[in-house]
Amino acid sequence: MRTVAYHNLGCKVNAYEMDAMIQALRQKGFKIVPFEEKADIYIVNTCTVTNIADRKSRQMLHKAKKTNPEGIVVAVGCYVQSDMDAVSADPAVDLLVGNNRKKDLAQILENYFDGVEQESVIDINNTLEYEEMKLTSTAEHTRAYIKIQDGCNQFCTYCMIPYARGRVRSRKKADILEEIRGLAAAGYREFVLTGIHVSSYENEGSLLELICAIDELEGVERIRLSSLEPRVVTREFAERLSGLKHICPHFHLSLQSGSAGVLKRMNRHYTPDEYISGVEYLRRAFDHPAITTDVIVGFPGETDEEFEETVQLVKTVNFYEMHIFKYSKRKGTKAAVMPNQVPEPLKAKRSAILQGIEAEASKKFREYYIGRTAETLLEERIEREGTPYLIGHTREYVRVAAAAGGDCGLLENMLVTGRIAGFLDDELMLLEEPANL
Repeated sequence: MRTVAYHNLGCKVNAYEMDAMIQALRQKGFKIVPFEEKADIYIVNTCTVTNIADRKSRQMLHKAKKTNPEGIVVAVGCYVQSDMDAVSADPAVDLLVGNNRKKDLAQILENYFDGVEQESVIDINNTLEYEEMKLTSTAEHTRAYIKIQDGCNQFCTYCMIPYARGRVRSRKKADILEEIRGLAAAGYREFVLTGIHVSSYENEGSLLELICAIDELEGVERIRLSSLEPRVVTREFAERLSGLKHICPHFHLSLQSGSAGVLKRMNRHYTPDEYISGVEYLRRAFDHPAITTDVIVGFPGETDEEFEETVQLVKTVNFYEMHIFKYSKRKGTKAAVMPNQVPEPLKAKRSAILQGIEAEASKKFREYYIGRTAETLLEERIEREGTPYLIGHTREYVRVAAAAGGDCGLLENMLVTGRIAGFLDDELMLLEEPANL
């Protein structure tokens, strides 16, 4: 029996695909061991979203070869797809597997050991075939990520993902529903729809129609959406979502900048006013929804005035959480060769300003729930000084803790009694003890 160790880098889509690859390897009889141990095979599911991600991918590939020089090191995924020549020339790498061959990893490995010639990396830019993968369990116990599409047609000027993931391909609705039925029957309560560009989903119906179909499935308690394109949030979209039983009022609308000029240079396909309209539709349709976002500071040419436009939009929207990134050059993108690159100290200053705004807004959003009842899914059991706690999230993705024993998976309405300062982190809210624990 050959042993396999693995390490995953990057996004939730990569995590889903890693779970599916490991599931397939187990079914083929491979034994999974920790990445730090000596193994026959090392699999690194790579990321290429930034130059730093490329570097981390290379570091993990070299770490694997150093752990066992005789082991077979397999580079998989986005870094392979975006720079196959560099990866294939790396002496630490024995085998390359592209993004649209992940589903075949177990067979590719068997062919490799049998000496069978094979094409394990294909030109993903010329394929319109969705790579079907299916999970029967995940690394988590109560929440499951469900991949519904792959690829992106947006071509933002700072991004390599369309070249690593190819054009948009959407998964068959029947296959998505079948996977969710199986996971719901296995005890999973919450399902997070994810993909490279979820808003572009279109197969046997629209994204909205898919969500409505999932809402009707037996055993589904929660539906959560990953990052959405702002333009997909119309009045009809928000109102129809609000009528569903299981949708979580937690919406991640990617912003990147609050300046129309910067958005145009980024090749983002919306304006600040359109973004604000989408937020307003959600807030009219839902009671106190959580709105989260991504922001890039220091994009090439970003002036003080353009940054101030972002500051004002951020204050207007009043986000629950923001993921704030300092712009980093990505080799091969249009933005990397744009003039007027912003100095690093100025990026750091702008990032700190937004982080301060985010911290205050996030604190206020969470404290809104003190004294209120919130539906809570308890997901993880920990102990602190001998006291058992169950850690989980509300529908709005506020992180909470209940001082109680029992098992994970409990879903019930519970009173938020306060904040827990200095315990795990300052974002944790304290719940009453569930009555049935």
